[in-house]
Amino acid sequence: MLKATVYVTIKQSVLDPQGVAVQGALHSMGFSEVEKVRVGKYLELQLDTADRAEAEQRVKAMCEKLLANTVIEDYRYELV
Repeated sequence: MLKATVYVTIKQSVLDPQGVAVQGALHSMGFSEVEKVRVGKYLELQLDTADRAEAEQRVKAMCEKLLANTVIEDYRYELV
């Protein structure tokens, strides 16, 4: 069995309104040192396979078909 950890983030070239809102809230709470916030998604997937190459191929397909909107988001993953 393998575990995939997937991180999905808004591309640097795309405005992140949620990140801007979080930054504003942090500033209003006194955390003025925060210069920039980018909000993303974190997913853990338990995979019923021991074949690492197959798992990488499948996780990449999952990211590109559902987990990330590749037009505006980047993703990366780790297999353990």
